Amino acid sequence: MSIQTRTDKPAAAPTLNAARTDPDVLRHDWSREEVQALYALPFNDLMFEAQIVHRRWFKAHQVQMSTLLSIKTGGCPEDCGYCAQSAKFDTGLKASKLMEVEKVLAEARRAKEAGATRYCMGAAWREPKDRDMDMVCAMVEGVKEMGMETCMTLGMLSGQQVHRLAQSGLDYYNHNIDTSEEYYDKIVSTRSFADRLDTLERVRQAGINVCSGGIVGMGESKDDRLGMLIALANLEEHPQSVPINMLMPMEGTPLGKSEKVDPIDFVRMIAVARIMMPQSVVRLAAGRELMSEEQQALCFLAGANSIFVGDKLLTAKNPEADKDSKLFAKLGIEPMPAHSCPAEKDVSADRAVG
Repeated sequence: MSIQTRTDKPAAAPTLNAARTDPDVLRHDWSREEVQALYALPFNDLMFEAQIVHRRWFKAHQVQMSTLLSIKTGGCPEDCGYCAQSAKFDTGLKASKLMEVEKVLAEARRAKEAGATRYCMGAAWREPKDRDMDMVCAMVEGVKEMGMETCMTLGMLSGQQVHRLAQSGLDYYNHNIDTSEEYYDKIVSTRSFADRLDTLERVRQAGINVCSGGIVGMGESKDDRLGMLIALANLEEHPQSVPINMLMPMEGTPLGKSEKVDPIDFVRMIAVARIMMPQSVVRLAAGRELMSEEQQALCFLAGANSIFVGDKLLTAKNPEADKDSKLFAKLGIEPMPAHSCPAEKDVSADRAVG
């Protein structure tokens, strides 16, 4: 029996200039063509590139653990099409008032005991009222005293509100851009993409670490998904934390019947985010409840190194603690110590000036 030698060559796969993807270079000038070529790499090549970048800046098997608490639920005047907390949609969610400080701190203590190193607090507001800032700042200060990193997501902020949060020692402020600028008005009409960027800039100027990412699975195109990453990576400074959410369809919202995202497409998004923003913590955020263990493992391999722990994310489900612990044992994942992000700012220095 003779062995046939193949003489035809396969079509060339998309390639990138190696010098342009140097893991030591922080770029803020990504073009759409470059990012499209990166996303289109053969899957194994893309994962390999992402691992090179990931291991340059982070310990390969460490994942940062956060817990998220809704400190004020429902009644939001915004019309974000994915959100069950909007007052404009009939989702059956009852609006609540801002939680008492001591109740928030009690939840934070439980989160710390469960292994969380960062405590994230979210309020369903378009923007906080000045009268709420005393309680919000007391929450930040109380959680800081426990030795945990703090994160808040409160909507848009004025300059004075940002200053107060910085003075209280807030480590991170979350304000997602959600999607690309071109697709944004298909999801939200009550504020603009520019409004989001304005708040991010105020936060950055105050010396608070920025947490900003988006959502995949809202009917957007592949180019819209990449456009979201380009908008983040081409900011003057990369967000120190980049949450990539897979849409959790909420009954009663305009996006409540959305189709599930292809698992491999989602993993590609994680890998591209890791390569474009090398020093940022990339969070595998909402949607893990809908992911198999295998998909989550690929996301960690692609460079995701932050998750939410706890059985609830604001109003969405999250994997239970024992389920996570079993998966992490299989994968050899260990918790990342607090303040291990290479791009993280020393906010104490900024507070001393303020």
